[in-house]
Amino acid sequence: MGMGTRARGLIGGGMAALALALFAAAPAAAQELVGQPTDGALGLQAAASPLKVEAHMFHDAILMPIITFICLLVLGLIVWIVIRYNKKSNPVPAKWSHNTLVEVIWTVVPVLILVFISLFSFRLLFNYHDMPEPDLTVKVTGNQWNWAYEYPDQAIPEYISNMLPEEEVAQRGMPHSLYRLAADEPMVVPVGANVRLLVTAADVIHAVALPAFGLKTDAVPGRVNETWFRADRPGVYYGQCSELCGVDHAFMPIQINVVSRAEFASWVASKGGSMTPRTADQAPGGTAAQIEAGTTGAVATRNVSSGPMRAASDAVAGQSAPAPAAAPAPAAPVPAAAPAAQ
Repeated sequence: MGMGTRARGLIGGGMAALALALFAAAPAAAQELVGQPTDGALGLQAAASPLKVEAHMFHDAILMPIITFICLLVLGLIVWIVIRYNKKSNPVPAKWSHNTLVEVIWTVVPVLILVFISLFSFRLLFNYHDMPEPDLTVKVTGNQWNWAYEYPDQAIPEYISNMLPEEEVAQRGMPHSLYRLAADEPMVVPVGANVRLLVTAADVIHAVALPAFGLKTDAVPGRVNETWFRADRPGVYYGQCSELCGVDHAFMPIQINVVSRAEFASWVASKGGSMTPRTADQAPGGTAAQIEAGTTGAVATRNVSSGPMRAASDAVAGQSAPAPAAAPAPAAPVPAAAPAAQ
């Protein structure tokens, strides 16, 4: 009786503590910040891309109910065993050692649960790999310890993105929580565009991680990994390198500014690029073929200029390129002079 009372007291106290924690965290969750961590918030960051929306559904509607049910079931079994089979309640222990039916159940049921989870997991994984026609391509290179971005479609050469120092964060009137998240030269993309990222590294393994878009892709020296995202709404979104890469690993933030099409065109012009994409071999720093060949020397080549921007490029090239001049006809051979008569 004493053991049962103590067990029920522990359970009641734990449930009360959990309820109090949920109640205390509710205001923070209601004021969740977009594109950055929120102190005291529960759950994942707010989704800003279709892939992250699907990841939220998978986590909230599939994984969390199953995990919660399993935890409560195991907790209930433990409490029941503690109360029902302690020495005071059960002075004469049973002599059996196993139960075939129970063993079949606890083998088959977990397999069925895993198969059920895999159906949704594989669908989400396929969506990550099934990239739609990209509107622009950004080459992302991880360095010790900063990021380099290049826009081959817009002829924007590689530029370096470093973390903003703490004093500059304060000078710009930004909240201190953005220290180690804000960057001096962010990646800029237009809202609603399908952005293809070609991710690699110059020295050691890094990782591009941006929670609001559901991105996490390794940057590996000697190879190019490909991923994509589409930002549904304008804003500033923050991420970080999520692969331990050296002493300054904590100082590699990723900042992505999602802007309107007009603002993106102005930014491209400020970088010396052009919204009328040139052919891939004209873009400085080049194509995916040059990127991959220069990085790996063995990866199959492919053109990064594709989609609507590539179509526009081909149309412009077809209209503006002058017709090649006709090659001059080869001169007729001059016959050798006949020898003089003797």
